[in-house]
Amino acid sequence: MNDSSPTNLTLGLTADQVLTTTRAVRRRLDLTRPVPRELIQEAVAIATQAPTGRNQQQWDFVFVDDPATKVEMANLWRAGLAHGSPDEHHGLPLPTRGSFASAEWGRIRGSLGHLIEHLHEVPVLMIPVVRVATRAELGTVHGQAHNWGSVLPATWSFMLAARERGLGTCWTIGHLAYEREMADLLGLPFDTTVQVALIPVAYTIGIDFKPAPRVDAKNFVHWNGW
Repeated sequence: MNDSSPTNLTLGLTADQVLTTTRAVRRRLDLTRPVPRELIQEAVAIATQAPTGRNQQQWDFVFVDDPATKVEMANLWRAGLAHGSPDEHHGLPLPTRGSFASAEWGRIRGSLGHLIEHLHEVPVLMIPVVRVATRAELGTVHGQAHNWGSVLPATWSFMLAARERGLGTCWTIGHLAYEREMADLLGLPFDTTVQVALIPVAYTIGIDFKPAPRVDAKNFVHWNGW
């Protein structure tokens, strides 16, 4: 693909390939190639088909491609990482289920370090939000399940659709320690919207992503009880 490619050009992956090769892309985000808004809109159209509580689609995606705003967003995100954990892990806890070889975990930390340095250069930054009557809705398990169960499937569907269109994404939450400041920056009504993540969106450098190492699926299955 090149910059003149039609926006409806896709990679032709199967559903299983999209589901198993949509990776958290950090190092391989193309910082030099603009992402057409039309391509973003195509992926959003796919996301609207995700299941959502009471079929209300009470979520919104805020996309930012303005360079000055991205700089401020990236600064809040970095401050959030430092607020959470200033150590060399950049706020990432060590894995508690399964095991990573030290080289594998070092690679993840290294790729996060790359994103820390370059987040403001990513062509598009996306913040998914869920709309609530009041933030008190999230004070119960039912309220959380209803709201997260609406915005998260839509966001993941967007990320899958982005993959099929040659775009890379990565779920990050570092800025949420400064959610109010981010709301002020973007003009979000803080009392009636809740931010979920900050997701970089860019063309990927190469498209040859593969399934990642995972714990055997049998370890996640329970029949008729725990």
